[in-house]
Amino acid sequence: MAVGVEEQQLGARVAPARAARRWSAGRSLVPYVLVSPAVFYMLALVGYPFCLALYFSISNASVQESVSTFTGLDNFLAVAGDSVFQRALLNSFIFTFGSGIVKAILGTSLAFLLLRPFRARKVIRGFLMLPWTLPIALSILAWKFGMFDPQFSVVNWTAAHLGLIHEPYPNWLGDPIYAMIAVMTVNIWRGFPFSAIIVLAGLTSIPSDIIDAARVDGANWWDRWHSVMVPMIAPILFVGLLFDVVFTFTDLSVVYLLTNGGPINATDILPTLAFRTGVVGGSLGRGSAIALFMLPLLVVAVIVMLRTLRRRDI
Repeated sequence: MAVGVEEQQLGARVAPARAARRWSAGRSLVPYVLVSPAVFYMLALVGYPFCLALYFSISNASVQESVSTFTGLDNFLAVAGDSVFQRALLNSFIFTFGSGIVKAILGTSLAFLLLRPFRARKVIRGFLMLPWTLPIALSILAWKFGMFDPQFSVVNWTAAHLGLIHEPYPNWLGDPIYAMIAVMTVNIWRGFPFSAIIVLAGLTSIPSDIIDAARVDGANWWDRWHSVMVPMIAPILFVGLLFDVVFTFTDLSVVYLLTNGGPINATDILPTLAFRTGVVGGSLGRGSAIALFMLPLLVVAVIVMLRTLRRRDI
């Protein structure tokens, strides 16, 4: 009788402990359950196309062949030795870093202007994001047929009336140098408001007392920016720079809609060459190999930026 009572008491003590463990185990699974839809979405949106591109790049897949065969690294070797690809790779770096430098300068300047108090500041901040939010097709049509048209270019008309240029006027989309300047201009126009918002968000997070103390100590604008502001908002700046590099290096829309890589491949970048080779030309294997060349370059850029940011934090 006493043994039965002890067993009941032991069971009464063990049952709450088991229930607590089950509750704890259930709570530990809640974060994974909540994150799982986003994980599945990313796998479907990014993982499957990436694996498919890897498969295409090591095969002779094309729209003409229903069955593809394994070719190893032949596509990569053929692409690396192609002069058009080499030109597109060089143009990608010029396009990315040239646009990035100008966007950084314009974005920083605009952020300081928007930081000052003036009337309708909030309204102007809202209009600032219009180039970023407008449909890219409409923006490119306006630039292509309004700003850079050979006969009715607003840019040429304005510059000529200001005495900056003379006949013959520049053919913005027909000359190799002017065409590169044109695509970079449109990319800068679309991207520098994003840079301004990133810098503005960082500047507004700095306590005004620190800036006032540096100003009292005799620090000029450059000293305050270089020695006080940048170290404090470095994580925000690096994240914004990382996004800008990735977006610009993989920007297909601006170049494809404005020049389609012309004239004579003068503005070809890796995304446009990959699209024209793989989708328009039907050579899925060769186009996938061109597209995958962007992956190691972007991975190296991301690692360098993150390591630099980590050293600054340490």
